[in-house]
Amino acid sequence: MKWVNGLSTKVSLEAAIQDLTQQVLEGLDGRSPDLGILFVSNAFGSEYSRLLPLLAEKIAIKHLIGCSGSGIVGGGKELESSPALSLLVANLPNAQVHTFHIEDEDIPDLDSPPDRWQELIGVAAQEQPNFIILSDPFSFHVTDLLQGLDFAYPKAVKVGGLASAAGMSSNALFGSDVESGYQLYRQGLVGLALWGDVTIDAVVAQGCRPIGKTLQVSECDRNIILSLEDRPPLQALQDVVGDLSDSDRSLAEHSLFIGVVMNEFKQTPGEGDFLIRNIIGVDPKSGAIAVGDRIRPGQRIQLHLRDAKASAEDLEDAIGRYAQQVDADHLHAAVMFACSGRGERLYGKEGFDTGIFQKSIGNLPMNGFFCGGEIGPVSGTTFLHGYTSVFGIFRAK
Repeated sequence: MKWVNGLSTKVSLEAAIQDLTQQVLEGLDGRSPDLGILFVSNAFGSEYSRLLPLLAEKIAIKHLIGCSGSGIVGGGKELESSPALSLLVANLPNAQVHTFHIEDEDIPDLDSPPDRWQELIGVAAQEQPNFIILSDPFSFHVTDLLQGLDFAYPKAVKVGGLASAAGMSSNALFGSDVESGYQLYRQGLVGLALWGDVTIDAVVAQGCRPIGKTLQVSECDRNIILSLEDRPPLQALQDVVGDLSDSDRSLAEHSLFIGVVMNEFKQTPGEGDFLIRNIIGVDPKSGAIAVGDRIRPGQRIQLHLRDAKASAEDLEDAIGRYAQQVDADHLHAAVMFACSGRGERLYGKEGFDTGIFQKSIGNLPMNGFFCGGEIGPVSGTTFLHGYTSVFGIFRAK
């Protein structure tokens, strides 16, 4: 098994592809690339149609997926504003790869049996695949697909992100087809399933820290919390905020979130046990609070704050816990999906998330991009996140 990452920041598309492919071919040292993951900054948006034909002239990758991004990760760098191409390739002699492209109308009814979803993807559950998923945010309901994949492949890891560019119809998805070669798509979703002697681990850092105590939802209607601990929700939350320091109280005015406890059997939830969701509205008269997801009676929630310090601490904790659980010698490569709201605009410096990763895990071949939404698991269920960094780490079984 051999993984190589190439990164080019050349302004000319032809020069960038020449530079990129030369790096990965030299790194492969004569091995054939079975898998490629490609991320392209939207600085090349007017040239997406030329990109794949130029790439095909230089390198033949058996299975390829990729997409456009507002910022590109590669070579240990996070390039948020400059033109960049990042390609992660692998020679996988004892693994299987299957790529797919799905349109929104292809998604089965959510009541469909698991085999209907497996037919859609083209991989049987007994293969025990893991997934990387890249979706256009404007033309595809990715949350429906994630729910179906969790149903059909309950033990599989699914990570990925939403393509990010200037706006609607500006995104690009890249895929490969055995018969037609490299393909450019303007809508839908591309993904890969991977199985055999390599697996994917997921590390999800949602970038928040909890405040106050957990509170149980007494009454709710879909995404509206009507009662917390048999009290008006707004009143219960105001009590929590009132006990904060002056600096945290000021932060709560614009960076307050709800953390939903995902493991209902865990008495004292900690890092990684919450699904972070936005507070999207309040009703001062009734005290009801609207949350950016469905809530069920009996669920527990806890308020969270997000800032650069909290995001850094959460990422350090998440990566550190993972590093303690695995043998570093078995780790081969990684792909990073970070919210476009993170990076330099959050931390005030470049390369912050990748730096923390390298400090704890090491300098693995890694690429990725800044997303319009990040895909990753929390307590075994796959969600679409915001303001999150999700790492998919390729490990030998």
